[in-house]
Amino acid sequence: MQIRPTPLEGCFIIQPKIFEDERGYFYESFNKQQFENLTGQRINFVQDNESLSSKGVLRGLHFQKGEFAQAKLVRVVKGAVQDVVVDVRPGSKTYGQFFSIELSEENKTQLFIPRGLAHGFLALEDTTVFSYKCDNFYNKEAELGIIFNDKDLKITWNSLDNDFIVSEKDLKLPKFRTIDL
Repeated sequence: MQIRPTPLEGCFIIQPKIFEDERGYFYESFNKQQFENLTGQRINFVQDNESLSSKGVLRGLHFQKGEFAQAKLVRVVKGAVQDVVVDVRPGSKTYGQFFSIELSEENKTQLFIPRGLAHGFLALEDTTVFSYKCDNFYNKEAELGIIFNDKDLKITWNSLDNDFIVSEKDLKLPKFRTIDL
């Protein structure tokens, strides 16, 4: 497993070692001991989630606040996404900055997202299956978000042939400067 830091503190790109032969491939998608040794982060995942999205579906930007904040380890099982995280930690050196990466079934790259970062993704292929581990349980009352096209954040989303498919709920998310942390 190779781990590289991103420009956002505590956020890491994880590239597992893939073993391939005539039968197919095998890889260890997570090893707690290796992860903690290489990142210095202590983690205890308690919930796994999975979503299926069509090409053009944009989910996010979501996060939970306070004692219900969540760290996540995300990856694509099938298809591809543009994954985006935004630092919403007041006092952070990278507060208000974002990081973007393509995750796919081909590259098997994963992203560790620490607590205090908003997260979203754009499905780049039909039938994209997105998987993520969380270190805290979901709590509806602690859920917050930021509108994906906030002009102040200047996120450059991949352009697709058609418009993004965004839920009614996500279209009503506030701008970054107005969120109540």
